[in-house]
Amino acid sequence: MNPDLPSYDALPPAPGRSEAVGAAALVIGAGGGLGAALVARLSGAAGASERFQTVLALGRNSLPAIDYGDEASLKSAADWVAAQCAEQQLELRLIVVASGFLHGPQGQPERSFSQLDAGYLTHVFQVNAIGPALVMKHFLPLLPKQGRCVAAFLSARVGSIGDNALGGWYGYRASKSALNQLVKTASIEMTRRNRQSVCVALHPGTVDTALSQPFAKTGLKVRPPEEAASDLVGVLNGATPADTGKLLDFHGLTLPF
Repeated sequence: MNPDLPSYDALPPAPGRSEAVGAAALVIGAGGGLGAALVARLSGAAGASERFQTVLALGRNSLPAIDYGDEASLKSAADWVAAQCAEQQLELRLIVVASGFLHGPQGQPERSFSQLDAGYLTHVFQVNAIGPALVMKHFLPLLPKQGRCVAAFLSARVGSIGDNALGGWYGYRASKSALNQLVKTASIEMTRRNRQSVCVALHPGTVDTALSQPFAKTGLKVRPPEEAASDLVGVLNGATPADTGKLLDFHGLTLPF
């Protein structure tokens, strides 16, 4: 981690351009509590430095909308992002995927293998792994082939195989483990395209959002979304190519896969 990296401002000219261009950031999953806080933080609210000229926000209810069950929606959204950047003469330098699913009408996290359910497993993998994989397919090509750029995907410590000492939550754990593998694999390809790129999975801690509220235990440190967003943006600001492919917590520490 290097907290003294230069900001995304005053980037070098892109190939074929004679002048430097500004930077854009994109948050996918911006309708959730943490996603919205990340948009605010990256936009310069709450005292954050304004590194980006534009922060684009996409989610299920945005225009265009993103539906992980409809790949065409991801393609259309990626085309829209590319058009926005071209119109404003910006380069997309940061992508943060803040979507995630733990519980809902599709089911609850399992306490035992006797509770495993195909419908719940299908949905949790769709949101936590397959959807982010399709984001990689359609959005990572929008990142530049030179200069600093970052792709970050919200994962979870419970997705760590090496750190699993409690069991339970089969589907959620496995879907986040799958996401971690996708991030690691994508990081290798991104490095081949741009040696200054960074692709990481992030553990935000337990955040006070709809995802975690039913499972927040008394005495467990639950952090406001604004605090979590501030910490995560700090981690991303300091991430270097040496961090690519890793699972980082909100302190910037590497967690085991």
